Amino acid sequence: MIALKRLGMWFGLPAVLIAIWWAATAQGVNFFVPKPDKLASTFAKVWFSEKFFTDVLPSMGRLSISLVISIVLGVVLGVAIGLSRNLRWLLEPLLEFIRAVPSTILIPVLLLLIGINDTMKVTVIVLGCLWPILLNTVEGVRSLDEVLTNTARVYGLRGFDRIRYLVLPGASPLIMAGIRHSLAVGLILLVVSEMFASTDGIGYSIINFQNRVAIPEMWSGIVLLGIIGVLLSVAFQAIQKRVLGWYYGLKEASNDG
Repeated sequence: MIALKRLGMWFGLPAVLIAIWWAATAQGVNFFVPKPDKLASTFAKVWFSEKFFTDVLPSMGRLSISLVISIVLGVVLGVAIGLSRNLRWLLEPLLEFIRAVPSTILIPVLLLLIGINDTMKVTVIVLGCLWPILLNTVEGVRSLDEVLTNTARVYGLRGFDRIRYLVLPGASPLIMAGIRHSLAVGLILLVVSEMFASTDGIGYSIINFQNRVAIPEMWSGIVLLGIIGVLLSVAFQAIQKRVLGWYYGLKEASNDG
């Protein structure tokens, strides 16, 4: 019963929207909005083919590498800045300045400095994904419970052990929130970077379909991005429940109390 309820919550609204879309396009032909059956057949034809290997996999590789780099840099720098008041005071103006500059604005500059290659695309994505993780990590470290901090000090928990057993677990809820934000940012920047300068990838395919006025194929690329976004969200929620199992258990115990 619970499984059926979850399936209804997941697929109920999409099913209603598709039904409305089908009804709206059933009476006539709109060149710019394909019918659902046409889009479905086009999607299967385009993406269940060689393009999966030549466009989808390269895009997912760039996104994965960029997210790993962003998470490592964001957590390491965020912990260091969060633990040091002087470092926060020194770097905060610079961090706010860099964060305010949209990553997409830097694409022409990076094209000149790095060239048209995967390194440029990964750099663009990292520059966008880094800040949510970094700033959330800093805030998570700063907001550690004082009782836990004092207890760790009394028991002589210092150095890496303090970071491993106190700082990272205490800041992990905000760190995971930053990572979740970065997933959406990373997907957007991936597409934008591939639209600007690329010879493969999902973004390149979408803009190529648009230039060729291949409307159903263009829409199929947009649908693919939506599906990838949903799959990323589902995977992240599963990882988050595992990483923050103690946190959710503590919240449930507090609510029951």
